[in-house]
Amino acid sequence: MKKFWTQFFTWWNGQNLNTRFYTWRFGNRVGQDEAGNVYYEGGKNSDGQVRRWVIYNGYSEGSAVPPGWHGWLHHRVDTPPTQENYKPRDWQKPHLPNLTGTPGAYRPPGSILSGGHRPQVTGDYDAWTPGN
Repeated sequence: MKKFWTQFFTWWNGQNLNTRFYTWRFGNRVGQDEAGNVYYEGGKNSDGQVRRWVIYNGYSEGSAVPPGWHGWLHHRVDTPPTQENYKPRDWQKPHLPNLTGTPGAYRPPGSILSGGHRPQVTGDYDAWTPGN
């Protein structure tokens, strides 16, 4: 019952009620990635192209779409990764969640939150003062 109510009141957790209805009415399942995200196509968008979308397994996080599926979603390629022998390139890295706002977030050297000490300003920078 909880999942039913989250479809009414959340848009960031999987799919909402409108997406479920549109998928039921027009969606043709194309495939699923290793993270459990499910990909669909069906209907037409405003440009006359076949509409493509993803229903995330959990929170809606755009960076969770693997590179092969990203190309398919954005009409860069016509063949989804499930219908070809897609191999990620060496420079393509596996997905890492966005850690902003968590203890694991990136904190550059000198950041107050990293506990580091900011180096003294050298002669390459002059602070602005009003009237100069």
